[in-house]
Amino acid sequence: MEIVLRCDVSGTEEAVRESLAAVTVPGVELRIIQSGVGQTSKSDILMAETGSRLVVGFGVDVTPRLEQYIKEHGVEIRLYDTIYRLTEDIGQISEKLLAKPPREVITGQAEIIATFKGKGKGQIVGCEIRTGTIEMGKQFRIITAMGPAYHGKIGSLQIENKSVKAGRAGQQVGIGLDDWNKASVGDLVECFETVEPASGPWKPRSGISRRFS
Repeated sequence: MEIVLRCDVSGTEEAVRESLAAVTVPGVELRIIQSGVGQTSKSDILMAETGSRLVVGFGVDVTPRLEQYIKEHGVEIRLYDTIYRLTEDIGQISEKLLAKPPREVITGQAEIIATFKGKGKGQIVGCEIRTGTIEMGKQFRIITAMGPAYHGKIGSLQIENKSVKAGRAGQQVGIGLDDWNKASVGDLVECFETVEPASGPWKPRSGISRRFS
């Protein structure tokens, strides 16, 4: 993460630099690519564009004539008057830069209670749904005593020979497998979905925010 730093006096600049050096987030390197004393300038905004588009100011403000220029260049300026608030924010931003992997949510589980020959090399598995729902189009896997053995999407789902969109806990359903025929009674069918993180990585908000105490 590359930031531009502006402070009111040189003593403050040194103190802020030392405080930022103490902000450590595994997997994120924090670098000050430009720093100086005095009001934020156009050169700071242009330099921020080469980094994370973030300018941090301490004890300084921004002249009104620069506000539109800042928005046009997609740079965020955060102004502070307390060091702890500054380092806290930068730590939080650093953590948000780390991409969070999607997580898997189990939506239904069923036990295979019967198997039948399907078309070609396929198979039909009769299942009793234990929890949640088993739905058409959902990703699912078959788990044997040796672990996960098959993965696919449910393309055929029936209850008493009638095609249905979903089955719920307590119901018995038939699932058609077009390209696999090694399921056995006692195996587990597990429906799941992949959920993206609620919030994505940090991105700068064009403009100025004054985070004063």
